[in-house]
Amino acid sequence: MPASTLYICYFGLREPLVQTQVLPYLRELIKDGIEVTLLTFEPDFKRNWDEQAIAAARDELAAAGIEWKAAGYHKWPSVPATALDILNGARIVRRLISRKQFDIVHGRVLVPVIMALIARGLSRHKPKIIYDMRGFFAEEYTDAGIWPEGGSIYRAAKRTDTWSMKEADGFVVLTEKARSILFPESQDTGKDRTGRPVEVIPCCIDPDRFEAANEATRNATRNRLGVADRTVIAYVGSFGGWYMSDEMFDLFNAAREADPNVFMIILTQRDSGGVRQRLTDLGFAASDVLVDTVTPAEVPLYLAAADMAVSLIKPCYSKQASSPTKIAEYLACGLPIISNRGIGDVDELITEDNVGVLLDRFDRDAYIDAIRRIKELGDINERCRTSAKERFDLVTVGGDRYRRLYKRLLQS
Repeated sequence: MPASTLYICYFGLREPLVQTQVLPYLRELIKDGIEVTLLTFEPDFKRNWDEQAIAAARDELAAAGIEWKAAGYHKWPSVPATALDILNGARIVRRLISRKQFDIVHGRVLVPVIMALIARGLSRHKPKIIYDMRGFFAEEYTDAGIWPEGGSIYRAAKRTDTWSMKEADGFVVLTEKARSILFPESQDTGKDRTGRPVEVIPCCIDPDRFEAANEATRNATRNRLGVADRTVIAYVGSFGGWYMSDEMFDLFNAAREADPNVFMIILTQRDSGGVRQRLTDLGFAASDVLVDTVTPAEVPLYLAAADMAVSLIKPCYSKQASSPTKIAEYLACGLPIISNRGIGDVDELITEDNVGVLLDRFDRDAYIDAIRRIKELGDINERCRTSAKERFDLVTVGGDRYRRLYKRLLQS
């Protein structure tokens, strides 16, 4: 009988993150013959999903070998809503464990792991549980300014995280830095001090999705945008929270001051109107920027048109555990990167692979110097793509390491 897993994700199926960072990994597990059930949590489930859409999504995932289950997601008020979702999720997970007798329950971040642990505690069948950490949960919320540091919510989250780490059977972290902080002994053994397996699996990209980022696409997109003879700087992602929004806008502005012919491509899922207004206030004309929300499939098409890309994230404690997906996407499209220091393993990546520039200061001269140094690197598109292949390939890096973790748990 093939092994089976329940993967719990506290996001909705249509979220870009699920499409690019959950489903591709599950397809990799299926290659080893593992039966996969996916549980997602859908915002405004009844309003956003009708029966026809649910059936279509289930059929599509079933064709890929994934059984899909969905629950409602509640957002407000934040703490009571999350507590409600945890209790409801634990109830659903317990029922699924009873019916499917899973070998492994895989929780993506802390909230799903809590559901899995509660459900296992109430079940006769005791599956192994993977804590897929993705970051330092409590610290992320304090570093983003959502929770006060040392407050009651933060302390409760830390206690729950400690309990979850004690009870889980295997772990995924995103960076070597996170491993060195949480499981330093696993750097040599691949296991923590109690013998539980630990894998470092950064946010990987599907190489097939980035085959579109080629020279033909680059020329076609640049011609369509009317930027064939302009320097194009790209940014993919959000603003606010952990992201250094003011510094990024300052960098964009410095780039324009140094080269009035520069063009910005900004792909963001939220508040594109606010971003556009901020650039207008800085003096950017509509012909100097593209601010848009696009599908994951379209991201490579736009990035292919750029000459360099930007990633500025607050270098706070929690970000040592962060593997920004945008870094892998930039490199897969052949783009050198301007980044600040202190984010996950990005410092080592950029320095060792020579695929960009690290900022030591956040001022006009530093930004202009970084852009100049990127240009001095010359044509390093293939070097960037090689870096992406060696470090972030979904199949040879992410898939292999997930399968290895599952094999270790199934054999223990």
